[in-house]
Amino acid sequence: MSRLAAPVAYSPDVETVQPDEAQTTRKIVEQMTYIINRTHEAGGHAVRSAHAKSHAILNGTLTVHEGLPPELAQGIFAAPRSFDALVRISTIPGDVLRDSVSLPRGIAVKLFDAEGERLPGSEADTTQDFLMASSPVFQAPDTRAFLRSLRPVALTTERAEWAKVVLSTILRPVERAIEAVGLQSAMLSALGGYKPTNPLGESYYTQVPLRFGEHIAKLRLVPASDSFKALEDDRIDLDDPDAIREAVIEALAAQGGAWTLEVQLCRDLERMPIEDASVEWSEEDSPFQPVATLSVLAQQAWSDERSAIVDESIAFRPWNGIEAHRPLGNIMRARRHVYPITASHRSALTGCPIHEPKTAPRLDG
Repeated sequence: MSRLAAPVAYSPDVETVQPDEAQTTRKIVEQMTYIINRTHEAGGHAVRSAHAKSHAILNGTLTVHEGLPPELAQGIFAAPRSFDALVRISTIPGDVLRDSVSLPRGIAVKLFDAEGERLPGSEADTTQDFLMASSPVFQAPDTRAFLRSLRPVALTTERAEWAKVVLSTILRPVERAIEAVGLQSAMLSALGGYKPTNPLGESYYTQVPLRFGEHIAKLRLVPASDSFKALEDDRIDLDDPDAIREAVIEALAAQGGAWTLEVQLCRDLERMPIEDASVEWSEEDSPFQPVATLSVLAQQAWSDERSAIVDESIAFRPWNGIEAHRPLGNIMRARRHVYPITASHRSALTGCPIHEPKTAPRLDG
């Protein structure tokens, strides 16, 4: 392997704000709010405008590795230590669909007692959130393109679920054929052709960059324990409407597991852009490097009680954290405004206040 370029130093001028960014963000808020209203009208209960259905709600621990080189010993990873963690695994849509509509997954991790200068809007908190999805890149290059793709999604929320089931059934074999020749299709996955495997065996990506102390990076979680590695290609029978959730419950009732948290440093702003979220950063230019382990013990992975504690009253937001991990790029700048507004709107409809916990909630009472 050729010698790697030095990491790009973070400075505020790595970002370029689009002239119409504020207007585009307001329109995204309108569409997200519409999705919440649709689910509330159709089902009598408001849910998240994205990642509405949870498959696992877990207590865990993030342990920072010892002996990290200076370029990786940044932010919360500056010194070896452990953080209590709250972990939520979900599927991406804003309506709660049966699992026979096989869609990409996400994982949200909330760390407690994170030290450092706080990001705007989270000054009173002590947590650090990382949000990731099961694809290395975001579905759109920027907020303008995302808004265009969001409008048809909003219009089909809580409508014609049977058609989504049929489409998913048709597309999954197509996606498998594409995978067989070493390719992937983000569009087929988003339409319901996502491979029906256990989410504990997935890898998850921040997709868009964030500040990494003195540098810039993307993050990835990959299965580390034998228990999770064994589930990487473990296909689930999706006849049950909650088959994915049941598979996770079964796996974690028997034994726990772990993921490795890895960092990919930005080493070239042209080849590894900040503002285009659809570009996958080359691992040849900058390989992912391990910095921590996220572990979960055997536990009841999901229950109505856990859902009431987390799904109803706790939010995960990329702008909830410390300045050393500031979210970057126009997608992340939009999220700074969208997430608090949509969470407040959902809370107003459910009558359940959303709060930021100071310590990890005891999920089993």
